[in-house]
Amino acid sequence: MKSPLLFLPGAVAAEGSDEEVAAHYGDLFREQRALADGTGLVDLSHRGIVTITGDDRLAWLHLLLTQHVSELAPGEATEALVLSANGHIEHALYLVDDGTTTWTHVEPGTREALVAYLESMKFFYRVEVADRTDDIALVHLPAGSIAEVPEGTAVRETVYGRDLFLPRADLEAYAAAHGPLAGILAYEALRVENHRPRLGFETDHRTIPHELGWIGSAVHLQKGCYRGQETVARVQNLGKPPRRLVFLHLDGSEVLLPGHGTPIRLAADGAEGRQLGFVTTSARHHELGPIALALIKRNVPVDAELMAGDTAAAQEAVVEV
Repeated sequence: MKSPLLFLPGAVAAEGSDEEVAAHYGDLFREQRALADGTGLVDLSHRGIVTITGDDRLAWLHLLLTQHVSELAPGEATEALVLSANGHIEHALYLVDDGTTTWTHVEPGTREALVAYLESMKFFYRVEVADRTDDIALVHLPAGSIAEVPEGTAVRETVYGRDLFLPRADLEAYAAAHGPLAGILAYEALRVENHRPRLGFETDHRTIPHELGWIGSAVHLQKGCYRGQETVARVQNLGKPPRRLVFLHLDGSEVLLPGHGTPIRLAADGAEGRQLGFVTTSARHHELGPIALALIKRNVPVDAELMAGDTAAAQEAVVEV
C-alpha cells in the first residue's frame, strides 16, 4: 500500500522495507534540520498497526512481552519485544494504551506474523486482536512540535516526538496542514544519531536484546515469566552477549555510504582481515556527516580503528562492553 504522499511533487521513493513511503522530498538536510528544530512531520504510514482490546488486554500482553505492561497507565508510551524460546528477537512493538485499547505499531512486513502469534495465544483471555493497518496510518511529529493533534487520536509520546495513529483517509489533509514533510532518510539519520536500534536493521536471526541496549527500554528484568526469559536472565546474571552495538563516525571523503551488511574489520588488518561484524544502518547527518550503527564482536577493543568495507570508521560504544 503505497502512501499517497509518495505522489507529491519532489517525493522520491525509499528502498527496501521502507519503499512504500518517501525517502525524501528533495532536500535531505533541510528535512533533517526541520525535524531537529521540532517542525514538520514524517510519513510512517507503511508501518503495521495492531490493536488489542478487551478487559484482559494488559494482563495478557504482560505474559507475552518482555516489558512490564500489566499496569500501563493511559497515555504512557513503552516498547516491548517478542522473543523466541531461545531468547532471539522476533518482534518489536511500540505501544500506548488509551484506557480501552492498546495501540501498537510494528515494522513493515511483520504485522501478519505478529497477529497470528497473538491470536494463537488468546486461550480463555478476554481480548481481541485487530490488524488496523488498512484504516490507520502512523505519522511522526518531532520533539518540540506544536502541530495540532485531532481530537480522539491515539498518541504515543516519547522524548523523540509523538506518533499519531490517524485515520488513513485523513493522512493527506493532515500532512498538507502540518508540513513541511520530511522523508524516512531524515528520520533514520536522527535515529542513528540517537543510537536507537530497529528490528530487521540492527537485528538478525540470532540477535538477543542485550546486544542492542534494549535491556530496560524494552526488556524489564523484574517481571514475571515470558518466552525467552531464561536466556535474558542467564546473559544478564552470568555472562556477556557475544556482540555489541556501536556507533560509527565514517570517513567523510567517501562518496558512497557502506550499506547494510557491509563487513567490519580492524583497520590494521586491511581488506583481508577477519570479519568482526557488519554495518546495520548508515546515514548522512546534517551536522555529524556520514554515520552508522554496526553490530560487532564484544571483544573488539573500544578504541580500535575499524574499516566498514573500504571506509575508515571510528567507533563509540553504545552498550556496555
